[in-house]
Amino acid sequence: MIMRQGQQLLLPANPVFIWGSLLAALLFNMLQNMALWGRAAWTPDVLALVLVFWTVHQPMRVGIVAAFVFGLMMDVHQGALLGQHAMSYTVLSFFAITIHRRLLWFTVPSQAAQVFPLFAAAHAIELILRLVVGGRFPGFLLLLAPVLEALLWPLASIALLAPQRRAPDPDANRPL
Repeated sequence: MIMRQGQQLLLPANPVFIWGSLLAALLFNMLQNMALWGRAAWTPDVLALVLVFWTVHQPMRVGIVAAFVFGLMMDVHQGALLGQHAMSYTVLSFFAITIHRRLLWFTVPSQAAQVFPLFAAAHAIELILRLVVGGRFPGFLLLLAPVLEALLWPLASIALLAPQRRAPDPDANRPL
């Protein structure tokens, strides 16, 4: 693959780090749902953010099945309609895989703007499923969640790609 000018060559991703970061995001979602803010509609879905990140950067390791399983775990944790998060995470993962090659050509802030519609669609799917089965409307603060997730995209990129970055090599004879 031809790289952008100035783009750094990364080391291979460690599968233990990938799945560990997904489990940490799941636990963070559970923690924020239980203790920090309750089930506030405006809170960003960190698990969805990390799922999209790894689906874009490692589509052969993290895909639609992983998104479905993590969605079921969130459904069971929240006591929500079984399949609500699973459906939204699956659709989110599908669209992330669809655009992953194109997305990697953009800078990180541009990537955040490109994944915003994905996060908005995932929240819309959750809302529609909730309303179809007779749930209540959580309020218009729900519109803030995809914005916060898109704003967290650069931080997630820095944190999740940090173990793959090579140390700067001052040797002028080796370009890698």
